[in-house]
Amino acid sequence: MVAVFYTLHAAISIYWWIIIGAAIFSWLYAFNVVNSRNQLVNSIGTTLYRLTEPALRPIRRLLPDLGGVDISPIILLLVLTFISMFLNYTIQPMFGIGPM
Repeated sequence: MVAVFYTLHAAISIYWWIIIGAAIFSWLYAFNVVNSRNQLVNSIGTTLYRLTEPALRPIRRLLPDLGGVDISPIILLLVLTFISMFLNYTIQPMFGIGPM
């Protein structure tokens, strides 16, 4: 059971950094800091989009239109933090495992 909790915690942590990377990349892309015609830049952007869009799309549907501001990554990071803390401090002690 310990392995399951460590794996879930690691997966949440990795996805956390993927979301942050996607947000930073979108800013760099929007302000033309990176060359959008570069094949490597394009493939990184596509990969980050495909990894984050399935989780961000439902949040974007629920949020009101805020103009050019997209706060869905922040909300997703808060949800991931809640899930991680819930696993660490509520579910793990039920199995006799201390928080990570």
